[in-house]
Amino acid sequence: MIEVRLHGRGGQGVWTAANLLAMAAIREGKHVQSFPFFGPERMGAPYVCFARISDEPIRVHCMVYTPDLVGVLDPRLLGDWVREGLKESSVVVVDTREPASAVREKLGLEPGFARIWTLDATKIAMEVFGRAITNTAILGAMVRATGVVKLDSLLAVIKERFKGKVAEKNVEVVKRAYEAVRPEG
Repeated sequence: MIEVRLHGRGGQGVWTAANLLAMAAIREGKHVQSFPFFGPERMGAPYVCFARISDEPIRVHCMVYTPDLVGVLDPRLLGDWVREGLKESSVVVVDTREPASAVREKLGLEPGFARIWTLDATKIAMEVFGRAITNTAILGAMVRATGVVKLDSLLAVIKERFKGKVAEKNVEVVKRAYEAVRPEG
């Protein structure tokens, strides 16, 4: 089972990202869960969503405490909550202009503990949408970093979920992020 945690802020599409990831996994015949966790939801408030993807039925029904994959849509959220529960094998994908080494330092992670991938998802989103909506960019980056689902599955789900120009722009964002994301080192 792959456990995923997404960190962002209300209005960034974090919940949509978790759902799109789950739907892409369903297209591949996987069992999935996706769900949000939030306090009083409001635009700009920190927000976290979870997803689980498995070849077998998923019997656990709780938050993701030890994620295999973490996506961070707002680098200002880097800190204890993002670091919490990370494993040596965890992959962390962050929207930031800073190098992965700076992310590692902000998270207080020892060298070699977890794999960090970075991209300027905000720049991609601004160029394509004219707004800093980075959810589909983070998904494209997560797919490249881990292969959690196939790129084609994610693109198909985006075309089903969105229509017309919105779908086209989201597909462009995913593809650009897929190419732009870079591993540490």
